[in-house]
Amino acid sequence: MEKKLVYKGKTKDVFALDNGNYLLKFKDDCTGKDGVFDPGENSVGLTIDGVGDVNLRMSIYFFEKVNAAGIKTHYVNASLEDTTMEVLPAKVFGKGLEVICRYKAVGSFLRRYSDYIEEGADLPAYVETTFKNDEKGDPLVTKDGLVDLGVMTASQYDDVKEMTQKITKIVADDLKEKGLELYDIKFEFGYDADGKVMLIDEIASGNMRVYKNGEYIDPMTLSKLFFA
Repeated sequence: MEKKLVYKGKTKDVFALDNGNYLLKFKDDCTGKDGVFDPGENSVGLTIDGVGDVNLRMSIYFFEKVNAAGIKTHYVNASLEDTTMEVLPAKVFGKGLEVICRYKAVGSFLRRYSDYIEEGADLPAYVETTFKNDEKGDPLVTKDGLVDLGVMTASQYDDVKEMTQKITKIVADDLKEKGLELYDIKFEFGYDADGKVMLIDEIASGNMRVYKNGEYIDPMTLSKLFFA
């Protein structure tokens, strides 16, 4: 099948296929700062051998689970041999939107709200949205902001929030069975030609903060523990 490069991303390259779908090529680059991995960072900070493979492996596992739960995603199929995933076409919201679901107060949430909450305190599947914009440090945006700026409709936002909480629970329950605790996770959503919301991008260890017995697990270790 013919493929044409349409976008070079931080952690994935995107190709257009002649069947109307797209192909994501997973890379070994990770976001971080000064050589230290951080899922919340805006730039590529390091390259970890094999991270593209494990991110794809975990994405396949969870996308199949989420699809089976009746939640719409862009996942079609994947090839571990080529580290690629075929996906349905989807439009992103605005110029790109990240959706974070938080079970614990850590990271940027804690930095913003430490006057009101203790580190590691429980959160009720708290959902927040940020615009993907490196220069502006991925600014937070509210539901009203998204609607008033014409980025999405109020019902699309409600779908995004509900889907985020359902998918997070699927991931968290799975990790819990392996003795691992999910603190937070980052997703991306898009929509199809009819405006229906779908989960896009990936569901990988590089997009989640996971702890075991109170200790943070880095993405590569997490992937090894997950598939052990």
